[in-house]
Amino acid sequence: MTIQEQAARRTFPKFRLTNLLRSTFAPRPGQKICILIDLPDPTQIKDYAFLKNTDLTIQHNAVKFFYDALHKGAMEELGLKGGEIFAYKITGGSNLDLPDQAFSPDGTSVSLEKDVYPNYDIILCISTYSATAPLTAFAKQYRFRGATLHGVNPTILRTGLAVSYDDVSVDAEKMRIGMTKADWVEIDFLYSGQVHTLHLELDRQEAQKSHGLCRGDEPDVANLPAGEIYFVPTGARGAFPMRYEDGTIGLMHVAGGRIRNAELLNGDPTTVEIHNAKLASDPVTGELGELGFGTQILPTSGRDIQDEKIRGTIHVATGRSDHLGGSLTPDKFAEHTNATHDDILFAPHKTSEIWVTQVRMHRNGETHVLIENYEPSAYVQNLISQGR
Repeated sequence: MTIQEQAARRTFPKFRLTNLLRSTFAPRPGQKICILIDLPDPTQIKDYAFLKNTDLTIQHNAVKFFYDALHKGAMEELGLKGGEIFAYKITGGSNLDLPDQAFSPDGTSVSLEKDVYPNYDIILCISTYSATAPLTAFAKQYRFRGATLHGVNPTILRTGLAVSYDDVSVDAEKMRIGMTKADWVEIDFLYSGQVHTLHLELDRQEAQKSHGLCRGDEPDVANLPAGEIYFVPTGARGAFPMRYEDGTIGLMHVAGGRIRNAELLNGDPTTVEIHNAKLASDPVTGELGELGFGTQILPTSGRDIQDEKIRGTIHVATGRSDHLGGSLTPDKFAEHTNATHDDILFAPHKTSEIWVTQVRMHRNGETHVLIENYEPSAYVQNLISQGR
């Protein structure tokens, strides 16, 4: 049975914000919580004017399932205080630094760094673009805990945010133990009858996990839905096909840990030309800063934030890596707007024309297959089944 067949048969509990907050944060009575959202015009939070715009589905979900839920019993049940909501201007890119100015529903302008980050224990950021990298940096500076939940839609609410993250953490740890301290990973991609291989050096680093638990007093930010094992590659070489947003397919030529140039395979040549110009003017935009593996059995949601957490999928990311323990910080980019962290997800529903035929890991003198044709290998399944 495939992972998606298993997901279709799985029964998920009903989403309740109190369950999610307990599972992720184990909050203590008296702690203060707030919500951040992003808007094209953040002043539209005044009197909730943005709710008239039916296109802002993520922000509508933020109000209905998070803000309203806090004030209709969740805060009282958990003994939490606060419950305010603030809006900042949409950044326009994944993990770009957040603006400092935000607005409250009464129209007041506030400073995130002066009025919000230092004054709340738990911050939920429900946004269009991921804010994990900048919020992680601010959490360490101001010592709060948080969660980033960009792209929230009905499927994510019904499945990825309804699970117990204690269970997610257990499975993630089993996979982590079986993958940590790997020497390298190789990915074979099949496109239009040709196989391309990307080799990523890991140098026996400790594998990390995104498991949805953000408990205790240490500052931390969970990326939800969670369920991922990841590494920050120390080097990379080879080539891999990539699907651009407009459907164009380019072949990324990789050397020295970075995409050096892109070659058109199918689609609009202008798309590839623009990418090559960006790589030439700001070379660090091509740095491969993450290798990630999904750990959960979940249905596809149409949002990478959940779909990259599905077992059998794999993603690499370019750009900023400081929030993952890497060294690429925003100041190293030639342009501020280039300092993004962009996941490149490979999954059957997302990249049907690009097939990941096999993923191999070399560890402790042995090579293990991790994924074949977007399904977890026997090695991975055995890791997770241990102890059950």
